Amino acid sequence: MSSGPGSGSGRVISRWWRWLLAVPFVALVWVPSYNAIEPSVWGIPFFYWYQFLWLLLTAILIIFLHHRTE
Repeated sequence: MSSGPGSGSGRVISRWWRWLLAVPFVALVWVPSYNAIEPSVWGIPFFYWYQFLWLLLTAILIIFLHHRTE
């Protein structure tokens, strides 16, 4: 059996963390779930602030995954 740096169960487990990247993708592709004006935050319709919120959450998720899988 090979005992190189790419073998072992740690590598396989770290790949599963990458599936979390599908969450923002699905949340933003499924437009009917957030196609609304209300509730508005500081006068900004839900449609826009929902997408901006996912932009921030996705950046945080990518940083988390980078550190988790490194």
